[in-house]
Amino acid sequence: MEPSGKLICRQRQVLFSFLLLLVLSVAGAAEPRRYSVLEETEGSSFVTNLAKDLGLGQRELSRRGVRVVSKGNKLHLELDQETGDLLLSEKLDREELCGHTEPCVLRFQVLLESPLEFFQAELQVVDINDHSPVFLDKEMLLQVSESSPPGTTFPLKNAQDVDVGRNNIDNYIINPNAYFRVLTRKRSDGRKYPELVLDKALDREEEPELRLTLTALDGGSPPRSGTAQVYIEVVDVNDNAPEFEQPFYRVQVPEDSPIGFLVVTVSATDVDIGINGEISYSLFQASEEISNTFGINPLTGEIQLKKQLDFEAIQSYEVNIEARDGGSFSGKCTVLIQVTDVNDHAPEVTMSAFTSLIPENLPETVVAVFSVSDLDSEENGKISCSIQDDVPFFLKSSLENFYTLLTERPLDRESRDEYNITITVTDLGTPRLKTQLNMTVLVSDVNDNAPAFSQSSYTLFVPENNSPALHIGSVSATDRDSGANAQVTYSLLPPRDPHLPLASLVSINADNGQLFALRSLDFEALRAFEFRVGAADRGSPALRSEALVRVAVLDDNDNPPFVLYPPQNGSAPCTELLPRAAEAGYLVSKVVAVDGDSGQNAWLSFQLLKATEPGLFSVWPHNGEVRTARPLGERDAARHRLVVLVRDSGEPALSASVTLHVLLVDGFSQPYLPPPEAAPAQAQADSLTVYLVVALAAVSSLFLFSVLLFVAVRLCRRDRAASGGRCSVPEGRFPGHLVDVSGAGTLSQSYQYEVCLTGGSGTSEFKFLKPILPNFQGHSPGPEMQESSNFTNDFGFNIHLK
Repeated sequence: MEPSGKLICRQRQVLFSFLLLLVLSVAGAAEPRRYSVLEETEGSSFVTNLAKDLGLGQRELSRRGVRVVSKGNKLHLELDQETGDLLLSEKLDREELCGHTEPCVLRFQVLLESPLEFFQAELQVVDINDHSPVFLDKEMLLQVSESSPPGTTFPLKNAQDVDVGRNNIDNYIINPNAYFRVLTRKRSDGRKYPELVLDKALDREEEPELRLTLTALDGGSPPRSGTAQVYIEVVDVNDNAPEFEQPFYRVQVPEDSPIGFLVVTVSATDVDIGINGEISYSLFQASEEISNTFGINPLTGEIQLKKQLDFEAIQSYEVNIEARDGGSFSGKCTVLIQVTDVNDHAPEVTMSAFTSLIPENLPETVVAVFSVSDLDSEENGKISCSIQDDVPFFLKSSLENFYTLLTERPLDRESRDEYNITITVTDLGTPRLKTQLNMTVLVSDVNDNAPAFSQSSYTLFVPENNSPALHIGSVSATDRDSGANAQVTYSLLPPRDPHLPLASLVSINADNGQLFALRSLDFEALRAFEFRVGAADRGSPALRSEALVRVAVLDDNDNPPFVLYPPQNGSAPCTELLPRAAEAGYLVSKVVAVDGDSGQNAWLSFQLLKATEPGLFSVWPHNGEVRTARPLGERDAARHRLVVLVRDSGEPALSASVTLHVLLVDGFSQPYLPPPEAAPAQAQADSLTVYLVVALAAVSSLFLFSVLLFVAVRLCRRDRAASGGRCSVPEGRFPGHLVDVSGAGTLSQSYQYEVCLTGGSGTSEFKFLKPILPNFQGHSPGPEMQESSNFTNDFGFNIHLK
């Protein structure tokens, strides 16, 4: 049973299929229902509602068992049995379903059961522009001869677009350029392709290649595009001559460059290619000098030295170079080769004028004019000129490369009479070379300095009793000038004291300033004198100066002592009375003596040379006082004769002697007994003594009265000025005055005393404080005159003689 049952099922299926095919065939003869949907629509998207399309209600559609079937194709639709909506079962890709077939139609059938009924339907998948044009070759190479005429066309490969209809390729464009444009052509199958058209002749040398961008555009909205690069290679023809990189080369070559030195490399280019662009170099119409000096590599264009350069011989070369290609074209250039100087020459100095002797005290003075030069050039020939800093000169640039050497300030020959100037000329090359020129400038003298004595004053010492024409000393003056301006002559200037007989005293050597005493000088007559000496140079005008000369006469021991007391006038001898009651040391008398010399020559000493009784008397050696050496006795003689020797301290010593008579008496009332040998002259001596005493008393009285009157008048005048005219004698010491005591009586000289009257003391006294000694005409007071003596006058005043 089981096999027969299976057989029956199979029979039923075959019958159903046959009936279905029959129905479909019948339904196919009717007009199909058409639906459309855009490709790329998502699955489950609504296509149509079959219930409405078939005019069936919802219940009837379910009852009749509606199905959607596809004849031999994959069914891309599904039916919602509840709603009757026909939906897409998946996303549809038109290009995958239909390719380039247009329109893209998917056929399906709607089958109704109970009763059986069929409907034919079509679903058109509408294309959308979802694909861009694509070139199979992204780069296309096209060779175009530069000789191609304008209008020539060149077909290019087309692009492909899987979209159809208007979404397929619509046209082609290229980027703007000066040579080509593109045309869109259509083949017999309807496909479009691009075609390049040459609008302008090509020049490979100007543009050996072109890169164009070819763009394919479809007709979609918005349109899609695809691009490809078109490389156009311009094929060369020999239509260009070689050209140098620059028509004119300028190079500098040091003159010490070695042989084989690379001077320059010239370079020419030929815009042609291949054999048309192969270039060879050569010297063009070169002279023998250039051919012997330079060579060129025909392949590289390197120009090299063939022999040594000499800047001083030739400073530049002009070399013509030819470049020739493989055809018949050539190009030319010029190379100017400048030989640069190497600093191998030191600067030179050419002296145009030079004054080696410059007067002093002149302002800015031209010393020298010179020019400098250097055989080198450029920096090597640029020169700087200078002198040392420690000289009072400077350089002044005048014309080109000419310099003037001038003094910076007035020169002073006395400070410096010679200058060694070094002019240094240096170039600016590397290494720097320099030249030095030494010159000596002498400063000539101008009489601008007066003679100057070595001392402002001179003191010369001349011994008295000199021989005439004795050289007593010299004065010296120097002059800082030179030559005649420094030659000094000496002269005696007129003395300021008109009474000084200078011309008879001294003379001077005009050449060397030696002073001579014209006559013998006497210290006692002229102790010192002064005069002026002049020194004058021999310049023009002459300058002068002067100095003071003081001549001091040195004393010589040429005067023996002179006894003042006892007097030695040839009259009766002086007799001294000595009481017999005198004790030892009694002052008998005093020998007073002077010496016309001075100093040591006037130092006197006293000595008892002879005595009647040697042991009775003694003489003090320093003051000449004669005193008793012992008490007197009855047996001593009444008369004594003493010889006193007065000696000076000169060398050799000079001396004088004096005789002193001493008479012994019992008292001063005893009559004076003259010695027997003096009797004849006694009467004459007595009368002379009376006259002397009277005269001395009168003079002394007059002198004292005058002094008192003079002092009283002065004091009254002073009191009157101080107290309104009342005369009073103030207490205290009277002012001192000088009182002149003229020589009178036994004094042979005049003296001046300083008198001072003191008041307020028990004993009013005149004090002759200090004698102002005059010139003793060759006699100086002896020591006895320097002793102080006190006297009391008749008015009760004490007079002190100093």
